[in-house]
Amino acid sequence: MLTIVGFVVVLAAVLGGFALEGGPFLVLMQGAEFLIIGGSAIGALLVSARGKLLSKILQKSISAIKGETITRHTYLSLLKLVYELLHKGQKEGWIALEKHIESPEESAIFTKYSDLMGRDDMILFITDTFRMVIIGGIAPHDLEALMDGDIETHHADSKRPGMLLQKIGDSMPGLGIVAAVLGIVITMQAIDGPPEEIGHKVAAALVGTFLGIFLSYGFLQPLATNIDIAGEEEMMVYEVIKSAIAAFAKGFKPIVCVEFARRCIPNEARPSFVEMEEYVKDIR
Repeated sequence: MLTIVGFVVVLAAVLGGFALEGGPFLVLMQGAEFLIIGGSAIGALLVSARGKLLSKILQKSISAIKGETITRHTYLSLLKLVYELLHKGQKEGWIALEKHIESPEESAIFTKYSDLMGRDDMILFITDTFRMVIIGGIAPHDLEALMDGDIETHHADSKRPGMLLQKIGDSMPGLGIVAAVLGIVITMQAIDGPPEEIGHKVAAALVGTFLGIFLSYGFLQPLATNIDIAGEEEMMVYEVIKSAIAAFAKGFKPIVCVEFARRCIPNEARPSFVEMEEYVKDIR
């Protein structure tokens, strides 16, 4: 929601200031300029993106506009899920977890956490790691190194949508100049025309420069930054999971393991120990 509010504020500030100076809004409605800049930007994005990256950029952009974020409740659900898996594995043996790990979408444990089931990559990280625990024979430091490698891969993947959108944003002012130059070329062809016609064509050319800069610094660059921050927040979720499983591999009790995990949660979303303990207590 704040993203939408921010975009509205940007529009209101720029267009409001333009109106206060007596600027006519109709002069900004230059379809050719929108076509040149918008079409070029989309084409550049198609050239730059590979595989599923386009859909990921779209998905991340929609999430940023909707204001989706990882909340305190998300972390509490995650702590409770990890605790329940650890507790069940310790109490009934790791074989009892096998059916839950192999088919989390059918698991009585996983399906209780509907807010987490939509995060496929995170669920896969949990199941793959627990699969290694069930197999056994992996030293705690090796298991931790395995999770670190997986987290680094996820981190690299999470940076790509924001990075690519940032590059497209960087190109927008240049595309605006291209549109402006084309407008000046058209203007020079009509240089012997009436002053009103020449003024109209020059204004249309300058709108191209305005649009390129405005769309870049008012919309695409902030959106790319939002996506980058969201990617960093996602990585903290993996660190939380890693801390709990690594602690359990070293022999700590499940409740101590989720305390290790709780300490990795960012301060603004971190529940207190009492809050966390009460939330998972019904499983114990």
